[in-house]
Amino acid sequence: MDAGDMLTMVVHGPGPFDCGDVERLLSSAGDMRIIVAGVMGRTAAEESGLPCECCGVPPSEVLARLDGPVFLLNRGKTPVSGRVFGEVVAGRLGRGLVHVECTPGIVYCWNGGDTALAAHLAANLGYTVERGRAPPPVVGGHVREVRGCAPGEPVFVNGTVIGEATAETVVLREKGDTVEAVSGLRVKPHGLEKLARSGSVSLARAWCKSGQIRQRPPAQGGKARGKGCVVVLDHCGHRFYDLLAPDTCGVLAIGDDTTAVAGHIAGHLGIPVLGVTDGDRDGVVGGTFPAGSVVLAVTRGRDDEVGLDIARTVPDGETWWGEWVDGALGTVEGRAEIALDLR
Repeated sequence: MDAGDMLTMVVHGPGPFDCGDVERLLSSAGDMRIIVAGVMGRTAAEESGLPCECCGVPPSEVLARLDGPVFLLNRGKTPVSGRVFGEVVAGRLGRGLVHVECTPGIVYCWNGGDTALAAHLAANLGYTVERGRAPPPVVGGHVREVRGCAPGEPVFVNGTVIGEATAETVVLREKGDTVEAVSGLRVKPHGLEKLARSGSVSLARAWCKSGQIRQRPPAQGGKARGKGCVVVLDHCGHRFYDLLAPDTCGVLAIGDDTTAVAGHIAGHLGIPVLGVTDGDRDGVVGGTFPAGSVVLAVTRGRDDEVGLDIARTVPDGETWWGEWVDGALGTVEGRAEIALDLR
C-alpha cells in the first residue's frame, strides 16, 4: 500500500461521502489518495464518483499497512461516538494517528501523531486540534464496552444485530464461544444464537458498533443481467462485496438485517434480491430494493430454516434469475408470504 509521500486519507463509513466531507477536503487540502474501509462506505464512495480504493478490512488494519503521511476521516453520529471510535482505532494501531472527526469539527492527534499534518488539516477545514492518549486493547480481555450508543439503536457484533441499546454504554462479556450482555442492552435472543453459530467470538478483536449503517437511500443502479450466478448471504450482509462476482445475477439474503443491507447495496448495483425475513428487522438501513426483487415474510418457522431450504435450490452454475425465483418460492409455499414483489 505504499504510495510514496502522497497524503493518504482513510475514510470510515458512508457519512463523510454523504455529507460532502471528502469532497470538501479534496477541494481545500489538494489531491490525495483515498482508501475506503467498510461495506456501506464503499457503496457511498462508488455513488460519489470520486476516485477511491476500497478494501473490506477495519480502519486500523488499513492504517497499519500504510507508510508516509496518512490520516483517518470519520463522521460519528454524535461527538462522543466519533471520539470513541478514533480512540479505539488508535489503540489498536499502536502508534500515532491523526483523526479528522467531522461531527464536532475536531482533528485529534492520538498518541503523539503528526502535529504538523493535524494543524494543516485543521486550518483547511476550520477545525480545532486536540491531543489524546488511546490505550491499547486488553490482550485476552473478556469484557467489551460499546460506548456512544443512543437508547433504542441496534447493537452489532461482527455484523450481527444482538439487541437494542438501553444506555449510552453497552457492556458485553464473553461466555464460552459466544457473547452475553452485562448491561445496557435489551437482548435479541435470535441474534445471539446467530452470532454463536458463526463461530468463536473474541471481544478484544470483534467489530462492535451501534446505530444505523447508513441514513441515505442508495442511488439506483443499472439494469440487472438476468442470467448468471446467485450469491447466498446467510446472516452476513457485511460480506456482500466479498462474495459478489462479475457474473452475479441476484442475491439470496437470509435474515432481516441481512436483507435490509443487501437490498441497499444491491439497489446501488442494480442486482435483484430474494430476501427471507421473519419480522424482526432492526432498522439497519432504509428499505430500498431494485427491480426484480422479492421479500418473503416467514409465517411458519424461522428465516434461518426457510432460507436454508431455498439456498439448497441455488444451482452451482448459471441460471435465469426470474425462473429460479419462481421455483424457489414454490419450495416454501405455505411457510412464507410475499411482503414485497418487484418482479
